[in-house]
Amino acid sequence: MPLELRPFDASFIDDAAALLAARHRAHRAASPGLDPAFEQVDGTRVMIEQLLAGETEGEGASGVVALRAGTCVGYLLGTGRDPKIWRPNVWVESTGHAVVDPDLVRDLYRVAAEAWVEAGRGHHYVLVPATDASLIDAWFRLGFGQQQVHALRPAPPASFEVVVPDGLHVRRASRSDLADLARLDRALPEHQARSPVFSPLPIPSLEEVEADLEGDIDDPRFVNFVVEHDGRLVGAATGCSLELSSSNNGLIRPEKAGFLAFAAVLPEARGIGAGRLLGDTVLAWARDAGYPWVATDWRATNLEASRTWPRLGFQPTFLRLHRAIA
Repeated sequence: MPLELRPFDASFIDDAAALLAARHRAHRAASPGLDPAFEQVDGTRVMIEQLLAGETEGEGASGVVALRAGTCVGYLLGTGRDPKIWRPNVWVESTGHAVVDPDLVRDLYRVAAEAWVEAGRGHHYVLVPATDASLIDAWFRLGFGQQQVHALRPAPPASFEVVVPDGLHVRRASRSDLADLARLDRALPEHQARSPVFSPLPIPSLEEVEADLEGDIDDPRFVNFVVEHDGRLVGAATGCSLELSSSNNGLIRPEKAGFLAFAAVLPEARGIGAGRLLGDTVLAWARDAGYPWVATDWRATNLEASRTWPRLGFQPTFLRLHRAIA
C-alpha cells in the first residue's frame, strides 16, 4: 500500500499514543525497570499532549504522521531546546516517535527534516530505545551517531557491601570540602572538552563552580560523597532522586529510581578504584533510601564512563543519537 505523509495534528494523538504504548510494551520486555504506566494509551496520550503543548521544554512540538490505507502507522514529532547550549536544534524526545516498521522513521524524517533545515536548525537529536536494534539501525542509516547513554539497574540487594580498596577512604562531603569539590566538579567538563568527546560547552571558572556548590552543599535533596587517597581528596559523586534530572524524563524515567547524578575522579587518581568505589557507594545509598532502581547517564565517547558504569551493572535503556548538518 502507498505511504501517505501528512503534518501531525491533534486528530492523530490517539493513534500516536497507541503506537507509543506498543513500543513501550516491547521495550519493557527487555528493560523491566521502566514505568509500566506508559504501556497504556492513557499514559502515553498525556505525554504526547504535553509534548505538543510545549510543557516539557517550552516549545510545542510539530512533525509528521504516516498513513497506509487511512491507518496511522507512524509519527515523528520534534521540538527545540536552548540554542545557547545545543546550537540551532530539533529534539525528537522519548515520546516523539513510534512506528510499526522501523524503516518508516526514514520516510518521516525525510519530510520533517526538510522543514527543520530550512528553518536553520541543523543539529538533530533523537532518543531511541537502546534495546531496539532495528530502530537504531534505521536512524544510523539517516546519518545519526550515538552521543549519550541512559542506563538503569536494580538497586543492590541487602547483602551488598561496599568494598573499599587499600589506601582509599569514602565519606560524606562537608562544607570544608568546597574548594576540592569545585576542582572535581570542573574536572568533568575539562575531561569532556578533550578527545574523543569534544564537548563544546563552556568550562566555568573555579570561582563560579565554588559559588554554585556553596548554595547546594546543604540541599537535603542531594547526597554528596568524596573519596580520599592517602589523605587527599581525589574523587566525588552525587546521588539524588531521578525526578530531579531534567534530562531523564518522559519514558526514560522509571516510576521510582535513585540517580547517580555526578561522579568525577582527578586524572592523576584514575585507575586506583576511586570511580568504582564512588559508584558502589551511591548504589548502596539508593538501596538504603528505598529506591528499587538506580539510573545514570553518560557520553558514549567518554571512554572512562562507558567502561566503568556498565561494569557496575548499568544496562542501557535509551540512546541519544545526534546528527549535525553543516
